[in-house]
Amino acid sequence: MSNADLELVDAYWRAANYLSAGQIYLMDNALLTEPLAPEHIKPRLLGHWGTTPGLNFLYAHLNRIIRERDLDMMFVTGPGHGGPALLANTWLEGTYSETYPDVPRDAVGMRRLFRQFSFPGGVPSHVAPEVPGSIHEGGELGYSLAHAFGAAFDNPGLIVACVVGDGEAETGPLAASWHAGKFLNPQRDGAVLPILHLNGYKIANPSLLSRIPHDELDALLRGYGYTPFYVQGSDPEVMHARMAEVLDQVVDEIHRVKASDDRPRWPMIVLRSPKGWTGPSEVDGVPVENTWRAHQVPLAGVRDDPDHLRQLEAWLQSYRPAELFDDNGAPRPELDTLVPTGDHRMGATPHANGGLLLRELKMPGIRAHAAEVVKHG
Repeated sequence: MSNADLELVDAYWRAANYLSAGQIYLMDNALLTEPLAPEHIKPRLLGHWGTTPGLNFLYAHLNRIIRERDLDMMFVTGPGHGGPALLANTWLEGTYSETYPDVPRDAVGMRRLFRQFSFPGGVPSHVAPEVPGSIHEGGELGYSLAHAFGAAFDNPGLIVACVVGDGEAETGPLAASWHAGKFLNPQRDGAVLPILHLNGYKIANPSLLSRIPHDELDALLRGYGYTPFYVQGSDPEVMHARMAEVLDQVVDEIHRVKASDDRPRWPMIVLRSPKGWTGPSEVDGVPVENTWRAHQVPLAGVRDDPDHLRQLEAWLQSYRPAELFDDNGAPRPELDTLVPTGDHRMGATPHANGGLLLRELKMPGIRAHAAEVVKHG
């Protein structure tokens, strides 16, 4: 990828991060057109920031390769309450506003997107069924891979990108689901691309798979039958380049596996990035980014603490929203050049909307199979 392409992916990622943080905190002043004030902040802050930047990072890069390779792809969000990320990305790509016209892609819509999140009469903080492109609610404690493989069966042209959080990776259902790759028929079924997102922590503890030695983790994943590709670090410039390289390799490998008659060894990705990436590094002198403290709301006392309010404003401005959204609040046209077209958008895939794919089953007549009942049982 060229530097210009990587800068575009980074801009898209920053836009999604801005929209995600805005959902957690803001009920007004969505574009920061005036200094942030307490009345712009929600009275009760709910949501999960820690996993969100990693999900946004993946969504931006998957958009790039979908568009370049003309792929059909579905996004399954395993990590906890990753709702801000999926709401942000479906709003950016346009599928959210198509589904909910009262939340348009402008300043009015951005304000509604922010205000409705985890708010009375609004939308949940997780990836609920109402989110376009969603078949999995996130935080369901280990079912993401099972759902992903179910979506891939009998859909030979589909790639299901399934993000596995390192907290849910410790559950029994998820541990068993790794073996589902053995049941995929490369010619008849689609492919599942597991993405193990190791950001180091669950809600209040270090996560197991992020702490074992690299060679042990690698041996575990290869024992499950996968070829792991690693994207590790915290420098966005380096991480963007590496993720682009790995995604190209992984998609090439999926196509190679599907064209082969050998027993498949599917590729997967291990993403190691800081929990709460790009958020506040410290709050009141205590580390937050890359710790369990980033799991939910990194700055909790914003309405009452002027220092926290200024820190939140600096955090939001660090994404440079004026470069990403025009005066009307719409994403700038260059961001749209990264968005796949039509049903190739992950929020618009028919595979995530069963009503678009229903077929009448060819059923035999039932009367020939009836059992005669001659008396009461």
